[in-house]
Amino acid sequence: MDRAKAIKAIEDLLDAIGEDGTREGLKDTPRRVADMYAQLLSGMGRDAKEELSKTFSVDGGDIVIEKDICFSSMCEHHLMPFFGRIAIAYIPDKKVVGLSKLARCVDICAARLQLQEQLTRQIAEEIMRHLSPKGVLVWCEAEHTCMTCRGVKKAGSKTISYVTLGDFPRDKKAEVLALIK
Repeated sequence: MDRAKAIKAIEDLLDAIGEDGTREGLKDTPRRVADMYAQLLSGMGRDAKEELSKTFSVDGGDIVIEKDICFSSMCEHHLMPFFGRIAIAYIPDKKVVGLSKLARCVDICAARLQLQEQLTRQIAEEIMRHLSPKGVLVWCEAEHTCMTCRGVKKAGSKTISYVTLGDFPRDKKAEVLALIK
């Protein structure tokens, strides 16, 4: 991220909305906002290869489920946050990954300008690409502040999306969805 350019953009925004960027409460705001965006969007240009590369051999192909992985991301349409929880279920093909690595994969994908549907698919694709499981299911439930704080203002409304990739049998999909809800 070009920090100087980001600071200038926030200064211009404050000016455009009629604020005095030199007043005490706003003097450091452009720098703070630029730093915030650098942190919130730190997943730009990264993939989860490093996080998902440490695997362990296993016998069998039972389903592994990690659920209630909390996340926050930024809506690419309004630059407002959305947040919620994600569940990942995968059917290993001779290897598993440490559970914290799944949460780190979520963090990397969420730290980008996103759409919820895109985020859900990106996580599934990263897991398929780097773990090569037989199949993966990623489920996401989120609250979008662009829905709750502006526009229709429907506080508490949630959006659910899920993606399955690979060979994830229909009966197993129903079982996993019941477990993660």
